[in-house]
Amino acid sequence: MSVEGKTAVITGSNSGIGLGIAEELAKLGANVVLNSFTDRDEDHALAEKISAATGTQARYIQADLSKADQSRALIEKAGQVDILINNAGIQHVAPIDEFPVEKWDMIMAIMLNSVFHTTAAALPMMRQAGWGRVINISSAHGLTASPFKSAYVSAKHGVVGMTKVVALETAQEPITANAICPGYVMTPLVESQIPDTMKKYDMDRETVIKEVMLQRQPSKEFATTEQLGGVAAFLCSDAAAQITGTTISVDGGWTAL
Repeated sequence: MSVEGKTAVITGSNSGIGLGIAEELAKLGANVVLNSFTDRDEDHALAEKISAATGTQARYIQADLSKADQSRALIEKAGQVDILINNAGIQHVAPIDEFPVEKWDMIMAIMLNSVFHTTAAALPMMRQAGWGRVINISSAHGLTASPFKSAYVSAKHGVVGMTKVVALETAQEPITANAICPGYVMTPLVESQIPDTMKKYDMDRETVIKEVMLQRQPSKEFATTEQLGGVAAFLCSDAAAQITGTTISVDGGWTAL
C-alpha cells in the first residue's frame, strides 16, 4: 500500500526535519498537514508551495503543542490522520541543579506529553480507516545521553518507550509505531550556528563541523532532511508492515560507539 491519498500530520513542520518529511511524503502522493505554534502568512505559504509542487492537498494548522487541548485539537482539525509524525521539539542546555523548572516543564510538554495526546487522538481514526503509521522522531539522545541535556534526553528516551507501548497495543492491527533516531541533521538552524561556532573556536568551517559539531558522529557527515523523509516513507510502505516497536538510527554510527 502506497501513501498516495493518505493524510499525514507532521508536528513541528514549518522548517527542518519536519518540513523535509512533509515534502517527501507529499512527493509520494500523501496529503500533508503542517504544524507549528506560529500562525504566520509564511507558514500557510509553505503548505501552498507543497500543494503547487506536488498536486496534493497541503494545509497548515497552528497548535501550541505545550498544551494538551491544542495537541488533541490539531488531530481533530486534521479530520483524518493515517500517518502521524511526532517531530516537534525544543532544546535547553544547563546542569541539572541549575536547570530552570519552567524549561523542564516546557520541554516535557512539547516533546513527550504532546506525543501522548496526538497519538491518543489519532489511533481511533487509524482503527476506523483500517490502517495507520505512528512515526516518532526521537534522537540519538533517545538511546544515549550527553551532559547538560537532562530534559531533552529524558523526553527522547520517553518517546522511545511510548513508541514500544503503542506498538504492543496495536500489534494485531494494521497499525505500526516506530521511532526514528537522528544524530546531527543539516537544517537551517544548524547551518546558522556554524559561523558563530567558527568564531568561538577560531576554526575553519570544515574543522568546526568535523571536530566540534560532529564530534560524536563517526561518519563526520550530517544526515539530511531528505534522508529522514526517505526513512519515514519506508516505514509507511508495505515492506515495513512487520516493523513495529523499534528504533531506526540515522546517526552516522553515533550509537554504535
